[in-house]
Amino acid sequence: MSQKEHAKPSFWAHDTAIIDEGARIGAGTRIWHFCHVMGGAVIGEGCSLGQNVFVANGVVLGDNVKVQNNVSVYEGVICEDDVFLGPSMVFTNVINPRSAVNRKHEYLQTLVRRGATIGANATIVCGHTIGQYAFIGAGAVVTKDVPDFALVVGNPARQIGWMSRYGEKLQFDQRGVATCPGSGEQYRLQDGQVTLFASP
Repeated sequence: MSQKEHAKPSFWAHDTAIIDEGARIGAGTRIWHFCHVMGGAVIGEGCSLGQNVFVANGVVLGDNVKVQNNVSVYEGVICEDDVFLGPSMVFTNVINPRSAVNRKHEYLQTLVRRGATIGANATIVCGHTIGQYAFIGAGAVVTKDVPDFALVVGNPARQIGWMSRYGEKLQFDQRGVATCPGSGEQYRLQDGQVTLFASP
């Protein structure tokens, strides 16, 4: 459904996009070529859906979520504000799918917390939480929860460091303190958890 078919829409959609009746889409969101948004989807303000994006019933995308080309966001996925979903990354919603076995009642929730980045071609196995401002490297396969600010790579994904809100790698000193080289924000590492404690 094109933009012209909506009564004074507050968002923009390319003529090739299909937006089912009932979808809730926030102001300033832009939906590009060949996207399909199902009627039970909720999309916040200022989002961007790149070419060939699918958003299923029950999906919730917060404000300023960037979904790059060729991403399918399946039922059970919730993305908070400021999430970045890289090109061709993959969500699942069933642990043990079989074509001949209907498991729609077994969908597991995947929660992507505020500010997280999921790199190109990464796969997020369902039923897990990606922490705030976590950074999932390109091609990683996530099979368990990812802590706030964690940097994970590989298959299966393993943590190799920490990232700031600004998207810079953090180097902690002997006191467990790190300063983001991009923003000047300071972070503390304690008991395996990173917290922001000072902004410039």
